[in-house]
Amino acid sequence: MVLLVVDTQKLITNQHLYQFKLFENRVKELIKQARNHHIEVIYVRHDDGSGSELTKGTDGYEIYEGFKPAKGELIFDKNVNSSFHKTGLLEYLREKKEDTIIVVGLQTDYCIDATIKCGFEHGFQMLVPANTNSTFDNDYMPAEMTYQYYNDFIWNGRYAKCISFEETLELMKNHKV
Repeated sequence: MVLLVVDTQKLITNQHLYQFKLFENRVKELIKQARNHHIEVIYVRHDDGSGSELTKGTDGYEIYEGFKPAKGELIFDKNVNSSFHKTGLLEYLREKKEDTIIVVGLQTDYCIDATIKCGFEHGFQMLVPANTNSTFDNDYMPAEMTYQYYNDFIWNGRYAKCISFEETLELMKNHKV
């Protein structure tokens, strides 16, 4: 089991996200509990390329201070929505014989969606704790509706197991290293 923290970068981790405070508190707690229970925390960052505010070398590209990686925790960089596409993450997880991924981060309708579906396609059990992914309003749906659509309708029972925050904490607590 690993905790995968996707795209929680300074540029997009802010109060404009759906239920930002709840999202922030829960991700912080999961990172803390993962570390406490010797569950590896792995980070993924998105690079939109040169000329973008979300590119390597800019402050916005760095991981949000509240979720900052501890010394030795891995960061994989990507330039498409999936955390698995040409990042080395897939090979790393297979080498370690991991089979379960707790996925948290941003944005529900972009990189979290792609990461969950691709993780499922690669044979991983994808676990999505409640209120640990978020997004912004878009031209088609408000952020709340987007969150509910993916978490309650698209992923759960198809590509992932969407579980309560408390159930996630219990799984972490009972995890055998």
